[in-house]
Amino acid sequence: MELAISMSDWANRDNTLNHVHVYNPYDDALIASIAGDDYTGVDAAIAKSCTYDYSLTAWERYSLLQRFCDLLLERKEEFVSLIARESGKTLRDANIEVLRAHQAFLLSAEEAKRITGEVVSADAVANVEKGNAMVIREPIGLIAAITPFNYPLNLVAHKVGPALAANNPIIVKPSEKTPMTALKMRDLLLEVGFPSNMIQVLIGEPGPIVQQLTGDDRVRKVTFTGSVETGRQIMKQVGIKSVSMELGGNDPMIILADADLDRLMPMAVEGAFGNNGERCTAVKRFIVEESLADLFAEKLVIAARRLVVGDQLDDRTDIGPLIDSHAASVIEHRIAAAVDFGATLLCGGYREGAMLWPTVLDNVTMKNPILQHETFGPVAPIIRVKGIEHAIEVANDTEFGLQSGVFTNNLANAKMAIEKIQAGAVMINRPPGFRAEHLPFGGVKNSGIGREGIRYAIESMTTLKTVLM
Repeated sequence: MELAISMSDWANRDNTLNHVHVYNPYDDALIASIAGDDYTGVDAAIAKSCTYDYSLTAWERYSLLQRFCDLLLERKEEFVSLIARESGKTLRDANIEVLRAHQAFLLSAEEAKRITGEVVSADAVANVEKGNAMVIREPIGLIAAITPFNYPLNLVAHKVGPALAANNPIIVKPSEKTPMTALKMRDLLLEVGFPSNMIQVLIGEPGPIVQQLTGDDRVRKVTFTGSVETGRQIMKQVGIKSVSMELGGNDPMIILADADLDRLMPMAVEGAFGNNGERCTAVKRFIVEESLADLFAEKLVIAARRLVVGDQLDDRTDIGPLIDSHAASVIEHRIAAAVDFGATLLCGGYREGAMLWPTVLDNVTMKNPILQHETFGPVAPIIRVKGIEHAIEVANDTEFGLQSGVFTNNLANAKMAIEKIQAGAVMINRPPGFRAEHLPFGGVKNSGIGREGIRYAIESMTTLKTVLM
């Protein structure tokens, strides 16, 4: 995401609305053409959000979110079709996304009734007379949410649900590649009765909109999911406000010699190729102990070649198109560069338009260019290691630290991995990519700041006030 246009440049431009064109990445068919928001429109949205009077009670917020959840299930097929058409993910993956978003909003509804403070003994320090203090939670204020294309409903839900539950107004800037789902979600929230100044969606050129939103002092929190580069740009301009960031990963799946290969193979395939590989928590590195590596590579290739690549709206399809042909071309060139660097191409490695066939690379090293960036597509690099300590060393050799998975039947190895792997989550006998809406989600190092997960997000979307009487 480029943020190259300055505020003054945009303010001086003609404010004629630009149109955002949304295409099906499989065949480039036009889905919609939407009038985008300009400088004046963003300012008006912020001003409108600031008129929200925080009058909704906890019960009202709970009831409205519950009603939204009911309608979301009633209209599930509409959302599934729209998500698949504009993002390229398969109908199966789109269906999973809607159900997960439903869970996120449902948990948000429940948490709306549980936003509490605490009573603290004021006299727990010297020279204070006997008495109690209250610590209460209040809404943090206007929230700006910037979301990516790969989960156009669920990643929005993880920001909007907690914001509404905590009684905050929120403005969402979805990816210009997949704005239709966010707009449909907003319309449904308005239909159940949320005030129009509490939930708004901005559409258009990402750089200037994000720059204006995040730099405005009326915005009190920014929550962003996207690239490290854009995250750095946002951090330079946010000023004094709360920030949460989920910036991607280079997630390893460690497979040790004592692992149950038959049991883990379906999880390995889903981990690398699920959602077309366009996940921050996708398995981006298979770190395999040498004695098991040949057999693992053979089984992974067999499974990859069985996957059906094609039209995401066909029920038989396992791998749909990436978000656009440019994204697929970038990964195609990375695969070629990886082979030039010494990796062995076992299968895949070719594309047609936005379609990229599932690819398995063997004999990859951490110096290989395929591992120097977050590769957002169905690519499975295999790194061979000598044992658990070597595996952990390789797992930590990255700027990212989102999630990791370790497959072993040795408790000592599992405990060592939990202690020494630098990541926001360590899964034992599960691949990275596990996300339950009630658990904290986030990473260390360049994988981000703060945690999502409904209750944890609500904590970051509220502020504490100490009251002493």
